[in-house]
Amino acid sequence: MEEKRARESHTIMNELVLPNDTNTFGNLMGGRLMYWMDIAAGMAAGKHCNAPSMTASVDNLSFKNPIKLGNIVHIEAKVSRAFNTSMEIFVKVWGEDLLHQYRYESNEAYFTFVALDPNGKPRPVPHLIPETPEEIRVYDGALRRRQLRLILAGKMKPDDANELKALFFAAEES
Repeated sequence: MEEKRARESHTIMNELVLPNDTNTFGNLMGGRLMYWMDIAAGMAAGKHCNAPSMTASVDNLSFKNPIKLGNIVHIEAKVSRAFNTSMEIFVKVWGEDLLHQYRYESNEAYFTFVALDPNGKPRPVPHLIPETPEEIRVYDGALRRRQLRLILAGKMKPDDANELKALFFAAEES
């Protein structure tokens, strides 16, 4: 299977925060933002694997700054690493206040998508080639994040998470 560059999956999505998207404080509802982030991540996954894919997990979605009514939401998604049948997608979100002319960080998260064959079963995905320093940084951390996700889901034993253990325990010297 041919490898693909991270930039080939780069997806940009923009939305306007309308009254129906907000809570009683005039802020974009978190669930609406998660919905938009999932769409952007799904588009990036589809660009990478050229196949239907589904969300398998979302990591630690923390909100730094609320996005207000009337502001623009900018969402960027890009595959950060591909494994056998799954892909980790890094999603970053900014808000933009057009009236006051400033842009601010809102949040970021890692989504995991699994590619599916015509029978709805997981199928192999192309390996990823990171090129920029940022792409290499998120690529290098992806295996540790994957091991943590698998442990939390009960699909991996902590003792088998070699990449994670290396962060906490010095290698035994012979």
